[in-house]
Amino acid sequence: MQFGIYSVGDITPDPTTGRVPTEHERIKSMVRIALKAEEVGLDVFATGEHHNPPHVPTSPTTLLGYIAARTERIILSTAVTLITTNDPVKIAEDYAMLQHLADGRVDLVLGRGNTAPVYPWFGKDIRLGIPLALENYALLHRLWREEEVNWHGKFRTPLSHFTATPRPLDGVPPFVWHGSIRSPEIAVQAGHYGDGFFASNILWPKEHFQELIALYRHHYAESGHGRPEQAVVGLGGQAFMRKNSQDAIREFRPYFDNAPVYGHGPSLEDFMEVTPLSVGSPQQVIEKTLRLREYFGDYQRQMFIMDHAGLPLKTVLEQLDMLGEVVQVLRKEFANQRAAGVAEPPLHPAVAARRQEPAAGRPGAAPRPSRTDPRI
Repeated sequence: MQFGIYSVGDITPDPTTGRVPTEHERIKSMVRIALKAEEVGLDVFATGEHHNPPHVPTSPTTLLGYIAARTERIILSTAVTLITTNDPVKIAEDYAMLQHLADGRVDLVLGRGNTAPVYPWFGKDIRLGIPLALENYALLHRLWREEEVNWHGKFRTPLSHFTATPRPLDGVPPFVWHGSIRSPEIAVQAGHYGDGFFASNILWPKEHFQELIALYRHHYAESGHGRPEQAVVGLGGQAFMRKNSQDAIREFRPYFDNAPVYGHGPSLEDFMEVTPLSVGSPQQVIEKTLRLREYFGDYQRQMFIMDHAGLPLKTVLEQLDMLGEVVQVLRKEFANQRAAGVAEPPLHPAVAARRQEPAAGRPGAAPRPSRTDPRI
């Protein structure tokens, strides 16, 4: 089981102070958060891709490449890579390059995004979002697996004897998760290719995502990739913790009430009732996260949003210290409950091989920067 955090990189005023971080501060804070995630023993750091204010991560590969040079172990991923408005040729090139720089510690979540204006900004029609997602990935899948591609589709110029460079590290493409909030077509696509499916389940009731995950597992098996329970599933989550649950609720409430995504809507208590959001003690977060297995079956990756809604960096780093302790418990509990024959979490073979080596035997292992490193 892999545990990690993902950031949408929002610039949101702190409702308790009114302070708004600059773009420079927010970008640098995401780096600090990624380094902290590795320090506390998390497996994955992921960034979103957004091209509109108030978000800053417009170039995931740039950010992740910088983090790759500062880390040793953590997997670097995306919360979404826009498969609809990015050219699949450029995705193939950029993420293969990042894969080499990170020595295989790279995967990505493909999605359509949740910002309608992004389509015309990049010359696309939002009404064609699903066809774009399906066709563009069909091409991306081939670009990473075929040395020479001939291609003719509806949405880009043809390719003739084209080779995407660099080639994937050791011939193994980055692992792909297909992310979806509401689209059954994407769940079917993930199952058809035998890729992972990331259910972005942080905003809607569990019953909706149970249907999507069941559909994905069905098509995974029907397409000959293995049994339904061997399909590779990722889930989202959100948490805010303090030793005393009432302290957590009191401190987090103004951030929730003013959050750009779910603020000014349902109450904090109502939202926690129907979504994975857990605000309380570490034990409450553990118990709620473990219940996700009851709803969705065994799965491979659990991600948490920790730095949203204007929370100051100091608070986020405190939360990550607590999350590191929570994850130690969750690892043991999920391992104890795991059924036989469930797929292992995705890991590039080069990464898996290095993790079998003694630490002293790893060539080029760089010292981990301290939290006060002036370069961060």
